[in-house]
Amino acid sequence: MIRNVSKTHVIDATGQSIGRVASSAARLLQGKHKPTYAPNRDCGDIVVVKNLANARFTGGKLQQKAYYHYSGYPGGIRKDLLRDLWVKSPSAVVRRVVREMLPDNTLRKIWLKRFRVEVTKP
Repeated sequence: MIRNVSKTHVIDATGQSIGRVASSAARLLQGKHKPTYAPNRDCGDIVVVKNLANARFTGGKLQQKAYYHYSGYPGGIRKDLLRDLWVKSPSAVVRRVVREMLPDNTLRKIWLKRFRVEVTKP
């Protein structure tokens, strides 16, 4: 029987783009780095992201990228720019990016429980 032993991985976001941080976090949460990986089992590890204040955005993403949310009612579409969301809560932005990189299945909620973002005030 294979036993799942969880490690804690700390990702330092200093100087890295948000997409690279999120993709490495998604990979570790799923357990794809382990030889015992199976897509239908939860064999991932705990992931902690630090130093978000020093992360960077490439290109014009901070000024141009928008996230949309539709309530289901006529006229109920909402548009939030990345720069506004980043000022409001950087940890929520990274959490959302990681969530969208994970596959949309029943394990996603379990994986996201093991994902933490440590925000330090500058």
